[in-house]
Amino acid sequence: MANATRGIEKEISALQLEEKKLVAEIKRTAKSGNEAATKILARQLIRLRQQIANLQGSRAHMRGIATHTQAIHAQTSVAAGMKGATKAMRAMNKQMAPAKQAKVIQDFQK
Repeated sequence: MANATRGIEKEISALQLEEKKLVAEIKRTAKSGNEAATKILARQLIRLRQQIANLQGSRAHMRGIATHTQAIHAQTSVAAGMKGATKAMRAMNKQMAPAKQAKVIQDFQK
């Protein structure tokens, strides 16, 4: 899961670098007065930004899944710990025999 997230982040960084280059290219073509090329580059910029937004959404979704998986793992660990504690308490109750202990306590109180 972490590898996939890192891959998406790497792709986002590459696209953001490409976006900066594209913005510079748009400014250059606009300065030279080439309106047709500027429009084409602007459309490319829009698509590039949409792609970045989609990848950011995917990254957020992957992180959410990873967090959910960690929470489930923690719950499972707690459940296993509770199972062990219950087993230990059951063994102690068998050894201590609460009814027998109550009788011993009453004898001491006399």
